[in-house]
Amino acid sequence: MIELRHLKTLVALRSTGSLVDAADRLHLTQSALSHQLKALEHLLDAELFIRKSKPLQFTPAGQRLLKLADDLLPRVEAAQRDLQRLSSGQAGRLHLAIECHSCYQWLMPTLDAFRQKWPEVEVDVPGGHHFAPLGALKRQELDLVITADPRPIEGICYTPLFRYESLLAIPKDHAFAAKDWIEPADLAGETLITYPVERNLLDVFGHFLDPAGVEPAAIRTAELTILMMQLVASHRGVCALPNWALTEYLERQYVIARRMGQEGTWGTLYAAHREQQQGLAFISDFIDTARQISAQVLSGIRPVD
Repeated sequence: MIELRHLKTLVALRSTGSLVDAADRLHLTQSALSHQLKALEHLLDAELFIRKSKPLQFTPAGQRLLKLADDLLPRVEAAQRDLQRLSSGQAGRLHLAIECHSCYQWLMPTLDAFRQKWPEVEVDVPGGHHFAPLGALKRQELDLVITADPRPIEGICYTPLFRYESLLAIPKDHAFAAKDWIEPADLAGETLITYPVERNLLDVFGHFLDPAGVEPAAIRTAELTILMMQLVASHRGVCALPNWALTEYLERQYVIARRMGQEGTWGTLYAAHREQQQGLAFISDFIDTARQISAQVLSGIRPVD
């Protein structure tokens, strides 16, 4: 079988032009180098170079192996360098997905800051929400998942980023405007506008309606936050969103918002990753950066103790 050491030997022989100098470059004795070349020629049943030729001449078989060496050895060396950077935590892959339609407000500046600090880490955010990202994380198709729904999965751990409050967006002249907060039963007669995601990913169900055994009169979905706000403003329904996602619409007085429950409805956003990744410096730094950036750009969130 042709081995990397055979290719390195032929390259050294081409560069130096003699067995003596090639052996010295490879830190071998001339006898060991000659034995290696003869064994390779016996394996291939072909001579690789013409003995005692000056300058040294390679046979067609030798030239073919040199072509293979020129193609393969640089790729092997590049892979070795990458592996060394990976083992030291300086490089790697960060493919992440989000189970949150409204996360881009803080996620994009987080990614910008992270790329500046870790230019050798390959960062990618696959599009779409119609797959199971936590399952993909376990299968190593992803490296990080932003989620508010931590599920017990072997080998997956969750690091909290921050706590946030979900608010109910309503038209400015809605009857709920007279209330200080909304009770679950109040939504029994309302159309609830949500993102088109699984019910368990929506805090309005998991933390507010389901514990009270209440169902809204109807459910309507919209892909974009701005479309949801247009539907709310035109009296097509009400919508529960994280407080930061409503900030600009509240400031423009496009809609108004009320707390859900007297103490509010609070959730926690997590960064999910594989347990074996806990020692990677760039994973830890991404989480720290996400915490710092979100605290700077989002209003109404709380740190997690």
